[in-house]
Amino acid sequence: MAGTLTAGSLLLPSIGCNSDKGNTTTTPAPTVKDPAVFKLDGFGIQLYSLKDDFDKDPRAVLELVAKMGYTYVEGYEMKRGLWWDMAPLEYKEYLDSINLKMVSSHCDIHNDFEKKADEAAEVGLDYLICPWIGPQKTVDAWKEVTDKFNKCGEICKKAGIKFAYHNHAYSFKAFSGMIPHDFIMDNTDPDLVDHEMDIYWVVTGGADPKEYLKKYENRFKLCHIKDRMADTEEPMASTNLGTGIIDYPSILPIAKATGMKYYFAEQERYDGTTALKSAAANAQYLLRLRSKEI
Repeated sequence: MAGTLTAGSLLLPSIGCNSDKGNTTTTPAPTVKDPAVFKLDGFGIQLYSLKDDFDKDPRAVLELVAKMGYTYVEGYEMKRGLWWDMAPLEYKEYLDSINLKMVSSHCDIHNDFEKKADEAAEVGLDYLICPWIGPQKTVDAWKEVTDKFNKCGEICKKAGIKFAYHNHAYSFKAFSGMIPHDFIMDNTDPDLVDHEMDIYWVVTGGADPKEYLKKYENRFKLCHIKDRMADTEEPMASTNLGTGIIDYPSILPIAKATGMKYYFAEQERYDGTTALKSAAANAQYLLRLRSKEI
């Protein structure tokens, strides 16, 4: 893995290009002044991007992530739980030892959620996040979803943390006379439910992330920064940051101006490379953006 890090750290992706793909949102949004100066204060990685390596040796991968330049991470839950065979405080102590902070985690919200919220608070996480809810078949089913999210928000608030929902492309597709994602935003309590914008899936769903950031100012507190290959309609077409069509240098200043706090690189496809090399390349891209070289 150390050799992979060295090789990956030499990759410097090119600047992301502009694209009109997905700019189909027609609802007028309030005007938000673009900041004159934008600086990315810090950035993290969604560890699912490294799932195959992480499953083999979580500690080694976390150490590599810290060396790549990431300052925080977002976890995910699989069969080995939120803490990957470690006790919650053991997991935190290891992160502290390598100067890495876990600020959020995706998790199964349908089982033992109160226990997970208490443990997340113990470890010092800011958020537990629902990563997937799936397309619903009726408006009433979507209402059940938003009711569930509000209840999860209450549980997290009681534990001293926050709850958020992570979007996919399906919620931006028109359904039964509405856009499900607007329905979710309009029917979740802002005091209980924040939102994590996966910018890739907003674009893939045919919407404009800038318009959503402006329309729902101060609702999106976390985001996934994932680039999309050009000239393909495939849903799973992520690529190294700066080599695809999503114009992050123009999107992220608006995100910050509208309340964004946490920025996570994510990638799920690695044509001609590896997950670790892509993670290193994405860190280099974000470091350049952080130093205003992009």
